[in-house]
Amino acid sequence: MRWPRPAFRFWLLLLVIGLGGILLWLDPREPAPPGPVPSDAAGEPDYYLEEARLTRFDATGDAHQRLVTPRLSHTPHDDVTRLETPRVELIDDSGRRWLASGAAGRLGADGNPLTLSGNARLTAPAERWQLDTEVLHYDADLGHAWSETPAILRQPPQRMRGDRFDAWIHDNRARLTDNVLGHHPPEPRSNSPTDREEPQP
Repeated sequence: MRWPRPAFRFWLLLLVIGLGGILLWLDPREPAPPGPVPSDAAGEPDYYLEEARLTRFDATGDAHQRLVTPRLSHTPHDDVTRLETPRVELIDDSGRRWLASGAAGRLGADGNPLTLSGNARLTAPAERWQLDTEVLHYDADLGHAWSETPAILRQPPQRMRGDRFDAWIHDNRARLTDNVLGHHPPEPRSNSPTDREEPQP
């Protein structure tokens, strides 16, 4: 005895049931757990800015600090702003520009003090000197920059090294202290005829 051949509708029904089983297996209808809250060692920031340019003004309305950074983030629990590769321009009372930079930066509560770390540098273009250190602090209210990590101060052709550095930008004064070593090459001799004369016996 021959069984009847299954109809087209039967095969279609089997196909739909099979596809439904595959979909149930792929999507078990359980919601995925939420991912971790974005944070770092400093905690979750309440805001961040990219390609930021900040300017601080003094009590008279004059700009005294400009800062450029590709990214900054602020954490509310400590009121600290963290900066990536900041470049800073400091303007003293006489209008002279001082330049500072570092691999990372940190602005304390209310934007003061500024701390630069990782190849920190302070430059005084008018005086042609440059300071290199690991961590540099700057108090904008006092105009005082300092480092408690070993620092190298260069004013070509001179070079000095010390364990602590202080600069008061409004007074145009700098000091290097503790274990100071210096390299001061002698003045080059001129080639005038009098210099080339042999001493007479």
